[in-house]
Amino acid sequence: MLNIKKDQRSCTFDGTTENLMNPDPCSRAWVEVDSKAIENNSRVLKKFIGQDCSLMAVVKADGYGHGAETVANAALIGGAKSLGVATLEEGIELRKAGLTCEILILGNLINSEELYSSYAWDLVPTISGIREAIICNNIAENNHQKFIIHLKVDTGMTRLGCNPNEVKELISKIDYLENVHLKGIYSHLAIAESNEEKNTINDFTQIQLQRFEKTLTDLGSRSASMCKHLANSAGTLSDSRLHFDMVRVGLSLYGYFPVNDIEFDLKLQPALKLKARVTLVRDVEQGIGVGYGHLFKTKRKSKLAVVAIGYADGVSRALSGKISASVDGVLLRQVGAIAMDQMVFDVTDKPDIKIGQVFTLLGNDGKVVISPQNWCDFSGSIPWEVLCSFRNRLPRVVT
Repeated sequence: MLNIKKDQRSCTFDGTTENLMNPDPCSRAWVEVDSKAIENNSRVLKKFIGQDCSLMAVVKADGYGHGAETVANAALIGGAKSLGVATLEEGIELRKAGLTCEILILGNLINSEELYSSYAWDLVPTISGIREAIICNNIAENNHQKFIIHLKVDTGMTRLGCNPNEVKELISKIDYLENVHLKGIYSHLAIAESNEEKNTINDFTQIQLQRFEKTLTDLGSRSASMCKHLANSAGTLSDSRLHFDMVRVGLSLYGYFPVNDIEFDLKLQPALKLKARVTLVRDVEQGIGVGYGHLFKTKRKSKLAVVAIGYADGVSRALSGKISASVDGVLLRQVGAIAMDQMVFDVTDKPDIKIGQVFTLLGNDGKVVISPQNWCDFSGSIPWEVLCSFRNRLPRVVT
């Protein structure tokens, strides 16, 4: 996705070849990212967890669709100490962008080529067993250096990580590897977002916490030298017992609460807006079918606006006929099937809509706020998936 500073946009046409080859990124549909909101959220979250706990900004999936480089820089200014990514490629891109802080790869790297690239780019891999630790040791030994790694423990996610009962023996074997530095140990919460009581952790999160704490207790003094981390955004906001030495925040960094009914107000600021322009306005009679399959038929003489965004841009077809967009703080209903590149809105009650006018599909528009959760309520999705969807054709304008 293209990153463009808002003040770099050229919104006029003067007939030059440059403008023909570089059209206005805001001419059709785009994502606006407020870097100051990210910085604010990072600062607020750091203050919330306190000085004794460090903040990792999770910027995988291109910063949840916000732009990994933009988010990383803003989060670090706000107080984050390190970054988390999912893949080797994501980490390398941040290094190429000039980021020098510690970057943890949260996914497994499985062969020597990947682990060597991680070493060469000064990235920290996650390991789940002795095999990868030995590969890391061999790489570092050949270069007369130490290779920093983190160990993941599976306390109940049933994905990556070793069995808690194997940790003590595994670390004992790793400690014999002279060129590996086991700097961190961590696990991941499976259902921390689900809770019926305010500001508490649910039963299974409690079980995971107990398993992680027992693992650390079994390690004795050995655990003191490692960075211990367990909490995602939900865990961070739910209970300070989950904080340990570091928390890994994703969704909350982008301005959203993964836990319902939080009593305190952290004043997180949503950082993303999804906008698109009207390309045609037309009047139709009563009883006219609209779009593929005529899922919607007008019940009155209507004014319709065609807006240039569709499911190829990340707006799920499952939202057809269920969502609204805001224009000047007025909500207007989307009608008919969402197509690949276009959707239609009923603007009968706001007849002053004109070609070129901007619709806000997500984000703040005056007093109107349309959250990813609004879409999830209609589609059965989750905010993480919604935010990560805008990664194909849409330019990203950084404000």
